[in-house]
Amino acid sequence: METNLTANDPLEAQRYFEAKVRFSTGPEELEHALEHGRRVGLDFALIDVRSPQDFSEGHLPGAINLPEGYWSTLAGLAHDRLNIVYGPTGASRVAARAALEFASAGYPVMELDGGFAAWQSLGFTIDRGVSRFRPGMKTGTPNDSGEPNAGRHAHESLF
Repeated sequence: METNLTANDPLEAQRYFEAKVRFSTGPEELEHALEHGRRVGLDFALIDVRSPQDFSEGHLPGAINLPEGYWSTLAGLAHDRLNIVYGPTGASRVAARAALEFASAGYPVMELDGGFAAWQSLGFTIDRGVSRFRPGMKTGTPNDSGEPNAGRHAHESLF
């Protein structure tokens, strides 16, 4: 693929970067929100669109695993809060494709820049293990402890 390094239209670039800022977040900002933001009312779901095996080997704390073959189920997504979607790396387009599908179905979405690899490279907390999420479960259903599960307290997966 050839890169075009000629001057571009500044107005078009402005629109692109305004959208990028509105619809993506970096791992540092997300880690801060996980550590401090929930205490002040920030509420969001983390949606891992990698394979179940990759998810079980490591994922962001509280993430729901929704691999590509299950996107159409929209299982675990929330209409009433932001869904932050991530894939394996920033070079992978899987998270962007998932975010497009979820947004097209009416869900508020944002993409994590750099994906799981960026999160891991910064040494942020990673949870491991297979989770209890199954097709047909929706957010707000009880988890094993009987507490409401809004997709952020249990390590959830479709598998």
